Amino acid sequence: MFSTTLILVVALALLFDFINGFHDTANSIATSVSTRVLTPRQAIMMSASLNFVGALVSVKVADTISSGIVKGTLEIYVIAAALLGAIIWNLVTWYLALPSSSSHALIGSLIGSAVVVSGGFHVIYWSNVVEKVIVPLFTSPLIGLVAGYLVMKFLYLILRPFSQRAVNQKFSRLQILSAAVMAYSHGSNDAQKTMGIITFALISSGVLPTGASVPLVVKVACAVSMLIGKMIEAREQRGLSQRDLAKLSGVKQPAIARMESMKSTPQIDTILKVLVPLGYTLTITPIQEK
Repeated sequence: MFSTTLILVVALALLFDFINGFHDTANSIATSVSTRVLTPRQAIMMSASLNFVGALVSVKVADTISSGIVKGTLEIYVIAAALLGAIIWNLVTWYLALPSSSSHALIGSLIGSAVVVSGGFHVIYWSNVVEKVIVPLFTSPLIGLVAGYLVMKFLYLILRPFSQRAVNQKFSRLQILSAAVMAYSHGSNDAQKTMGIITFALISSGVLPTGASVPLVVKVACAVSMLIGKMIEAREQRGLSQRDLAKLSGVKQPAIARMESMKSTPQIDTILKVLVPLGYTLTITPIQEK
């Protein structure tokens, strides 16, 4: 039952998760490091640890990918083709430093491979794709933009009487908490797509029954793969000083920067907490950039 092709697909899926880990490391630590609240080492350790924990919590997104995108099952080589397409896209965007969604790259590759091998679009659950993939793709950045705008306006209003020093001290501590919650939520969203692909491959090969949920061993393997990817890429980012990261992110006044990063992470976490348990696939990057 565990054929060579199935083992190859599992290995490709874990490679995809590994690449996704170092692909998104900068998003996870940029605000905390650029505002000098945490050192790069502290931010990396916190982000990686909470990403790992978050990856073990929920499986709704994984269930969407394993049974809610393609009708029935696919040949293992088709799933391998989908993974290769997503891996190539991730590497290209990482090399070109382009912000992109690993989740939507993988889902798009899976849909494209399924359509080609079946000869038509009838094999796709289009209602699920529209509701849980396409709509969140366009609405989550807009929700992030509006939420970020309103929260920042509110913060400027209530903090106007306080000095920059007082604001700086308060938001330095609060930013650590908000960054930790975002790292946890990020893990609960991002690792699940690979869990879903591996589960789908196991169902397609007959190892698991149709409709089976994600096994614990698959959860742990995906969480570990993403953790390793984050740690390896983090070694490259340690070469940048906090001043370099501050310049790259355009930080001028630490108090304002900490306020802005503090207001961004709660609204990202809110979007994730509402939509991820419902099985919606999201990408952190366009939400965070708002």
